[in-house]
Amino acid sequence: QVQLVESGGGLVQAGGSLRLSCAASGRTFSSYRMGWFRQAPGKEREFVASIRWSGGITYYQNSVKGRFTISGDNAKNTVYLQMNSLKPEDTAVYYCAASLGGVPLKYDYWGQGTQVTVSS
Repeated sequence: QVQLVESGGGLVQAGGSLRLSCAASGRTFSSYRMGWFRQAPGKEREFVASIRWSGGITYYQNSVKGRFTISGDNAKNTVYLQMNSLKPEDTAVYYCAASLGGVPLKYDYWGQGTQVTVSS
């Protein structure tokens, strides 16, 4: 089992920054990839960014490239999402997720989410 706890959400003005954290506990050594997803009101949950624990390879949704940065601290079992130049359309509940691998890739564990609200 892997437990995930997100923090760092809040209210920020457009153009501002926030850093989300996701602390993982449990069988974290078995986690292959960590990801951030978000879900805005009335919309489906969407992929934001991911990072492989081994090698640190990252992927981003096109709309956040150049503005968001995902990083991980293996010693702390924590993944971060640095969000800069925030826009009102970034408003959503942000979820952290852990993947044990597999093809096709799937995420096996999810946090409870943290609200990010960007005002115009």
